[in-house]
Amino acid sequence: MEDIFQQAARSRVTRTAPLAVRMRPRTLEEFEEQNSLVGTGRPLRQLLKNNGLQSLILFGPPGTGKTTLAHIIANMTSAHFEKINAVMAGVADVRKVVEQARDRLAMYGRRTVLFIDEIHRFNKAQQDALLPFVEDGTVILIGSTTENPMFAVNRPLLSRSLLYRLEPLSAQALARIVRRALADVERGLGSYQVDLPGDVLQMMVNFANGDARAALNVLEMAVLTTPPGEDGRRRITPDVVRNVCQNRIIQFNRADEHYDVTSAFIKSMRGSDPQATLYWLARLLYAGDDPVFIARRIMIHAAEDVGLADPQALVVATAAAQAVERIGMPEARIILAEAALYIAMAPKSNASYIGIEAALQAVRHEKTQPVPLHLRDTSYSGAKKLGHGQGYLYPHDYDHHWVKQQYLPDNILNAQFYRPSEQGLEKAVWERWQNITSKKT
Repeated sequence: MEDIFQQAARSRVTRTAPLAVRMRPRTLEEFEEQNSLVGTGRPLRQLLKNNGLQSLILFGPPGTGKTTLAHIIANMTSAHFEKINAVMAGVADVRKVVEQARDRLAMYGRRTVLFIDEIHRFNKAQQDALLPFVEDGTVILIGSTTENPMFAVNRPLLSRSLLYRLEPLSAQALARIVRRALADVERGLGSYQVDLPGDVLQMMVNFANGDARAALNVLEMAVLTTPPGEDGRRRITPDVVRNVCQNRIIQFNRADEHYDVTSAFIKSMRGSDPQATLYWLARLLYAGDDPVFIARRIMIHAAEDVGLADPQALVVATAAAQAVERIGMPEARIILAEAALYIAMAPKSNASYIGIEAALQAVRHEKTQPVPLHLRDTSYSGAKKLGHGQGYLYPHDYDHHWVKQQYLPDNILNAQFYRPSEQGLEKAVWERWQNITSKKT
C-alpha cells in the first residue's frame, strides 16, 4: 500500500507529466477506436469482463494505445500489476518480479500481471527467462512492441500468448483526443483559453499521422509556445503548427512496415504503375531507408519481372546501383527514381525467373545423369583419351553459328524450362532463335 508521501509524490509527477501521459484514457469507454479488440462483445473485452485474462502481446505503431490498454487492463483486473521497461530491465529484474509473484500467489492466491513495455528490446536469453513462469501461470504477461512480434518475440513465448494488433488512429479519433485535451481542466489544457480553428486542427492531425501521443505533444507545444493576446486567448495558427512539427511523422519500423512498404514498391513496379512506384519509393526514402538496399531491390526486380522483355532494364538498374553508392543521398533519390520509373514502364516478363525455378526443380527431383561425353571438359591432360569432347560440333563452324546437337542429359532430353513471353524484345529474340534452329543443317 502507498503511504501519504508516496501518493503526494506520484500526484506531483502526474501534474508535471507530458500532456499525452496526463490524458491517458482510464477506461475502455475513454479508449479511442480499436473496436476489433475492445469493442462490445469482442474477445479481449469479454476476457477482461470475466476476469479471465491470459498472456497478451500488443503490437502496432507508436501512439495507438498499447501502454494505455495495459494500464486499463490493470485497473479492470483483480490481479496485482507490475511494469518494467525492456530498455532498462534485465533478467535479474524479471526474476525479482517472478519471486514476488510466486509468494503473492502462494500466500494470498492473487495473480500478477507483468507488463513489459518494448518487449522487443529483450534478447533471446531474457525472453527465455520468462517462458517457464508464463507457462505455469506464475505471471500473466502483457508485452507491448512496435515491431512485428513474429520477428521480435521468441516463438515459444508467442505460442503461449494471444496476439493483438492495434491500428493507427483515424483523423476523427485524433481530433476528438485533441478537443478532449483542450476541454479538460483537471488533466488537460482546459485552464488555458485556446482558439484552435478547424483547418489548423486538421493540419495538426495530419502531422500526427495516426499517433495520439504525437498529436497531444504537438498540441501542448503549440499552446505553451503561443503567447496570449490582449484578451488572454492563445490563437494557434498554421505557422505555429509548422514551427512545432518541422517534419511529418511517418509510422515506419524496420521489422514490420519496412517490408510492407518495400513490398508495395516492388508490386507497383511489377504492376507498371509509375505514380505508385514513386510514392512508395518516397515513403522508403522519407523514413530513412538505405538507398543501397532500394537499389538492390530494383536490380532484382529488373531481372525477375522485366527480364528479356527489355534486357536494358537490368543495365539501367545496375548502373543506378553503382551511381547511388558513389553519390549518396540526397541526390541518389533522383537516380533511384529514374531507374524505378524505367522498370515500372518497361514491358514485363518473368520467363527467366520461372525458367530457372523449373530447372532447379528438375535438378532436385530428376535422376542426376553424367554430362554427355561430347560436352565434357577437354582442357586437362588425358581428357581426350577418356573420350571427352569426342563428337562435339563447334557452332561457329556452321551457318548462323548454330548446329543441332544434344546438350541435355538423356533423361530430360525434351525438357522445356524456358517459355518466353510475347512481351517487348523477348518476342523478337525468341522468333529469331526459332528461325535459326528450324533450319536444316
